[in-house]
Amino acid sequence: MAPKNKFTKEEMVAAAVRVVRARGIDALTAKALSAELGVSTQPVFTCFHTIDEAKREVCSAAERVYDRYVGEGLQMPIPFLGVGMQYMRFAKEEPELYRLLFLTKHEDGGSSAMDALHHSQDLVRESLQQTYHIDAPTADRYFRDMWLVVHSLATLIVTGDCSYSEQEMSEILTGFSVSLCKAIKEIPGFAENNFDRDAVFHELVKK
Repeated sequence: MAPKNKFTKEEMVAAAVRVVRARGIDALTAKALSAELGVSTQPVFTCFHTIDEAKREVCSAAERVYDRYVGEGLQMPIPFLGVGMQYMRFAKEEPELYRLLFLTKHEDGGSSAMDALHHSQDLVRESLQQTYHIDAPTADRYFRDMWLVVHSLATLIVTGDCSYSEQEMSEILTGFSVSLCKAIKEIPGFAENNFDRDAVFHELVKK
């Protein structure tokens, strides 16, 4: 009979998350996890059959952390803006978990970042429709374009290249939001991508 592990699975996963938070997912090895727990590697493999299994558990734990950030954003006066600001705050406060979730490919080759886009889009669609008086496809177009800006800023934060304050980032998002809303409301076919681009730009540059 195998010896009983003195750590619960939850405690083992929490230790693995600490390793990843400190040094990134590539640093999560049986040796690193056993050192974090102060034990030999034997309990690690009693809990996890492989280190890849431990990494999957860390990924699930990271998703739960991110969901808490999103939940706080959805409670803000403007939910879709709150989600964007929380996305960037997650990047600032949990850079290695952000890298794991949004800058790492899935095992099947898919993009975690795009999964986050569609998941967040579903969460804020109704808020967008009610606030801007637009239909669901238009809300999705608006959110997609805004999310690409948010993701760019968050990635700059994680890579240490963002010099903007939280206030400045909020102002950047507001500027893009106004531009998108104005285009959606005033350019027929903009949301559907079937407007006359040449005619629109011709009119703009004349002003």
